[in-house]
Amino acid sequence: MFAASLGLAVAGGGAGAQQAPAGNATPSSPAAPVSEVVRQKVVAQGEQIEATRQSIAAQAAQLDEMRRQLAKQEADLQALRAAVGLPSTTVTVTAPRSRQISAADEQAAASAGAPVVQNTRQVGRAPETQERPPEVAPIFDQPGVLTPKGRFILEPSYQFGYSSSDRVALVGYTIIPAILIGLIDVRQVKTTTQTAGLAVRYGLTNRLELELRVPYVHSHTDTISREIFTGTAQDNAFGANGKGIGDIEATARYQLNDGGADKAYYVGWLRVKSRTGKDPFEVVTDCVTRCVENATGTGLPLELPRGSGFWSVQPGVTWLFPSDPIVLFGNISYLYNFTRHDVSRTVLAAGKQDLGDIHAGNIFDVSLGMGLALNEKMSMSIGYDQALVAATTQNGRRLPGSVRTVLGTLLIGGSYRFNDKRTLNVTLGVGVTRDTPDANLTVRVPFAY
Repeated sequence: MFAASLGLAVAGGGAGAQQAPAGNATPSSPAAPVSEVVRQKVVAQGEQIEATRQSIAAQAAQLDEMRRQLAKQEADLQALRAAVGLPSTTVTVTAPRSRQISAADEQAAASAGAPVVQNTRQVGRAPETQERPPEVAPIFDQPGVLTPKGRFILEPSYQFGYSSSDRVALVGYTIIPAILIGLIDVRQVKTTTQTAGLAVRYGLTNRLELELRVPYVHSHTDTISREIFTGTAQDNAFGANGKGIGDIEATARYQLNDGGADKAYYVGWLRVKSRTGKDPFEVVTDCVTRCVENATGTGLPLELPRGSGFWSVQPGVTWLFPSDPIVLFGNISYLYNFTRHDVSRTVLAAGKQDLGDIHAGNIFDVSLGMGLALNEKMSMSIGYDQALVAATTQNGRRLPGSVRTVLGTLLIGGSYRFNDKRTLNVTLGVGVTRDTPDANLTVRVPFAY
C-alpha cells in the first residue's frame, strides 16, 4: 500500500509537473498579439521620424538654395550700384523665431545628411566706413570724388579751344540813320588755343586732398581787317602766337559731409591761381599811341599772352546728389582777382606806357549737370556752365569798352575706365553765347598710384 501510495504520489507529482506548464501557457497565450502591436507602433514612429528628417533636410536644402539665389541677386545689385556710382549695402538674412531650428532638429538633420541652417547669415559687402561721393564722367574743372588717403593721382590733360568773332566799328558821324560819313572798321578774329596740363593730386585724408596743376599754353590768333584811316578796300591779315608755361594753380578740397542714397554730398574747395605765365602787360602791343583812341596800328599784341596777369583766389562748393539711376551734380564759385598797382605795358615804337592800377573783373560761376552710368566701365554726363564776368577797372574807373559779360557753355562728357588705376575722360564744350569760345575739347587720363 505504501508502494501504491508512492506510485500514486509520483503519478500525481508527474501530473502536477505536467499541469504547471499548462497553467503557465494559459496566461501567456495572448502575449503574441500584444508584441505585434507594439512592434507596429515602433515601426510607425520610426517612419514618422524618418519623414520628419527628410522634411527638415528638404527645407534646409530649399533655404540654402534661396540663400544662394539671394547672394547672387545681392552681387548683381552691388555691381549695378557700383556702375551708377552708389555705395555698397549690406543684406542680413535672419530666420524668424517661429522657424528657428532647435538643437534636436539640427542633430536630426545632421543624422539625415542635411546641411545645418544657421539662424543669421550676412550676404554682400559691408559699406565703407568713410562713404565717398559717386564717380561720374567729369565735365567741370573741379572733380567731386576725392583722392583716398595716402594715394597719388597723376592726370595729364590736353585742351583744344577755338573761337571766332566779328567786329564792326563805325568811325564817323551820321546825317540820317541810313547815311554814314566816315570809315568802317570790320574785323574777323579767329583764335586757336592748345593747352597741355599736368595735375598731381594727393589724399592727405579720406576727406582732404591737395592738387597742383601746371599748364603749357600754345595760342595762335588770326585777324582779318581793313586798316582804319587808310581808305583801302583790301583785307589784311595779322597773325600772332605765343607759347610757354601758363598760370600755375593749387587747389585744396574737403568733403564736408557723409552723403548717401537720396542724400547730397558736399565738397568745399579753394583754388589759388598764380601769374607765372607771360601776361598781357608784358607782351608788345602794335600801337603807336593809345589804342583806345583808334590811332594808327592794329592795336593787337605782337605776341599772345599765356596768363591772365593777376593773382586770383576762388572758393567754391561742389555737390553731388545720387538718385538712382542718375547722379545730379553742380558747382558754385566766385573768383576774385587781386588788383595790380603801377601797371605798365610796352607799345611798339613808343616804349613803356603807364596804366596805373588795374583790377580785372571778378567771375561768378554756376554749373549744373547730370551723370549716368551706361555699364560698369562707361558713363556719360551732360551739363551747363554759366559765368558772369564783371567789367575791368583802371584807377577805380571802368575801362572804355569793358562791360559785364555772360559766358555760357553746354558740356557733354564721357568716361571709360580701363582698370582701377587708369581712366579716359573726354569733354566737349560748345559756346551758347556770343562771347564764349565756339568749341572746347578736353581729354584727361588720370593714373592712380
